Amino acid sequence: MTQSQNSYIDWHLTPLGGSMERKRKKVVIMGAAGRDFHNFNTVFRDEERDKVEAFTATQIPEIEGRRYPPSLAGNLYPDGIPIIHEDELERLIRKEKIDEVVFAYSDVSHEYVMNRASMVNAAGADFTLLGTTQTMIKSQRPIVSICATRTGAGKSQTTRKICEELDEKGRKVVSIRHPMPYGDLEKQAVQRFETYEDLDKHDCTIEEREEYEPYIDKGMIVYAGVDYGAILRKAEQEADVIVWDGGNNDTPFYRPDIHFVVLDPHRPGHELTYHPGETNLRMADICIINKCDSAKKENIEKVEDNIKKINPTARILHADSPLSVDDPSMIKGKRVLVIEDGPTVTHGNMGFGAGKLAAEKYGASVIIDPHEFAQGSLIQVFKENQHLENVLPAMGYDKKQVDDLEATIEASDCDVVVSGTPIDIERIINIDKPLVRVTYDLAMHEKGALEEILKGL
Repeated sequence: MTQSQNSYIDWHLTPLGGSMERKRKKVVIMGAAGRDFHNFNTVFRDEERDKVEAFTATQIPEIEGRRYPPSLAGNLYPDGIPIIHEDELERLIRKEKIDEVVFAYSDVSHEYVMNRASMVNAAGADFTLLGTTQTMIKSQRPIVSICATRTGAGKSQTTRKICEELDEKGRKVVSIRHPMPYGDLEKQAVQRFETYEDLDKHDCTIEEREEYEPYIDKGMIVYAGVDYGAILRKAEQEADVIVWDGGNNDTPFYRPDIHFVVLDPHRPGHELTYHPGETNLRMADICIINKCDSAKKENIEKVEDNIKKINPTARILHADSPLSVDDPSMIKGKRVLVIEDGPTVTHGNMGFGAGKLAAEKYGASVIIDPHEFAQGSLIQVFKENQHLENVLPAMGYDKKQVDDLEATIEASDCDVVVSGTPIDIERIINIDKPLVRVTYDLAMHEKGALEEILKGL
């Protein structure tokens, strides 16, 4: 036996009454209310050799200070598991002598991941990224997964397009969306959305509505929540095919039969430098380069080259995301305030989105700078997101932030509001200013390609 093996045994086994008893490894899971809970459920919940001491939380405002409830944590955790702010992690590692830290959130640069790894290692713990195989659940139904290399690449319209293709083939399609459980975790364990009333029933944030409402608009069903094993069992009861709608640039929670990955040529090179977007690219069966109608030719070519270097067997398709508004005359020659999809322009690091493109396309005279009109929590949002290009993120993680968003819009010196968020934002805020909605779909260059790819399902 080698010295390293002896060290491992000495460290993990503790003498007790002349025998050896395995010592439970102390684990912390770094997350943002999504992948972290799924990793726990699939790998740690029933594992007696490990003890998860805490989850840490970041990216999303005000999600720390809760507990992962006993009903979800399982028999080994009768008191549940605390959720603390990531800023407390280093102190916790040293104080509690944590053995391992599992990194479990998405759409961060490779440099960011290794900065966290360095901090964890310096504090004395191992730093781990769980593999995809052990965290993907096998379904009894065919799974089509739609993921991406960055937030805001266009997964939503791609998912809707694929759902429509399957529906036209007579397949009963149910979509399952990546988690966004920012409220009562026990109540949010399994959520099913079919009507607008379901959005109110589950107290959805603006971010959640941005993902679920477009399904409801098209008469589709979407599931989400916390326990993705239980969610899958429910969805399988009413689906011929399940479509996984990924969040950020995370990898699938279910083992896909076909794995689509969407890439954004507005951010060429990011497909190789963001976690776990590069993982998705390396796993992809089909790569869709989206937004070709608004991206530079050289950037599209750079993304194509990177795909071929990293995953030469993947099939490459191209798509546009054409924009439309209900009344272009309301924009032409006007001073406009542009609202954008929140995650795309905050932790997705996009300076703008569909709203700004539509304002420019339809001839706005001025796109106003909303910084000076920001109210309440939106002031801090702008401080933390210096890259924003005269756009207002549709922030609304709680009622106060929704009120701040409403107040910011009302205070803005504009003639018209151009809303690039995929929801009808006037369902949840009351404003006196006229508003124009921007919509966008997916238009494939390669006609019939999706139908061919999906024909066996």
